[in-house]
Amino acid sequence: MNPTYLDAIDMSPWAGREDPEADSLRWHQVVEPLSQATTTPGVALVGFACDAGVARNQGRIGAAKGPRALRQALAPLAWHRQGPAVDAGDIVCHGDDDMEAAQARLAERVAELLAKDHLPIVLGGGHEVAFGSWSGLARHLAAGDGPAPRVGIINFDAHFDLRDPAQVRSSGTPFAQIAEACQDRGWPFRYACLGVSRAANTRALFSRAQELGVLVREDHEITPARLDSLGDELAAFTGQCDLVYLTLDIDVLPACEAPGVSAPAAHGVPLALLEPLLTRVRDSGKLALIDLAELNPDFDIDRRTARAAARLIHHLTLNG
Repeated sequence: MNPTYLDAIDMSPWAGREDPEADSLRWHQVVEPLSQATTTPGVALVGFACDAGVARNQGRIGAAKGPRALRQALAPLAWHRQGPAVDAGDIVCHGDDDMEAAQARLAERVAELLAKDHLPIVLGGGHEVAFGSWSGLARHLAAGDGPAPRVGIINFDAHFDLRDPAQVRSSGTPFAQIAEACQDRGWPFRYACLGVSRAANTRALFSRAQELGVLVREDHEITPARLDSLGDELAAFTGQCDLVYLTLDIDVLPACEAPGVSAPAAHGVPLALLEPLLTRVRDSGKLALIDLAELNPDFDIDRRTARAAARLIHHLTLNG
């Protein structure tokens, strides 16, 4: 790995209380900076400090501050893992003109981490992070031999993010870009989007999702009575994939739970319903990559959104 960025990792967000009792560790006491000496595979956190895609998509900016806020919220949570966790630093986007280059830098870092058998968790940033994350996974997979990989993309999101990238590439286009990249590579495009708001997606976007064969479940369909059947659908989806890339747009949560996002959801999917579905994905044995997008600390009341997002990371990493 490039020693330049390893030397520049900021560990100051990793701070918090320390309990005197035995076996009472918290995340901030365990996470270490990634180094050349890191050899044991574990969770690897990477920040994507960028909201250029949100600005291009006419959203409210501030998501570039998300990675630091997420680390600060994760730091005091109780540690229940067995494997290690490392901080692999930040990819910083320096203005609108740097967005595509920042996505490419993120792809390089994700590929490096995957080559070391880490589970990358990318902390966004706007949802333009998804194209960089997926590109890193694709780069890693392309380095191997064998048939075209079947990568399942599971997106919990109020939005499809399937806008036409021909006009402008933004936080609203990453999965359309991924679909195009899959077509160019001759790879299947397998995409599931759960939590979609019909009020926030045009008929054209629903049509595009249908054309691409997207598994769609709207926000109002995710109810306590349907959790088991939805979990079975996710299991069937992952069963047809070699690997799973999980991407969480935090605006899938209702605005009362996640006010600090680029586009708050009037309905959303509550945390209590989201976690059981994430458990099915986590326990599939195929999870290769995770990212979280759209945390905007500028609008985060009482740090509710950062805390909810940190809990999701904590939940997704419990079995490691």
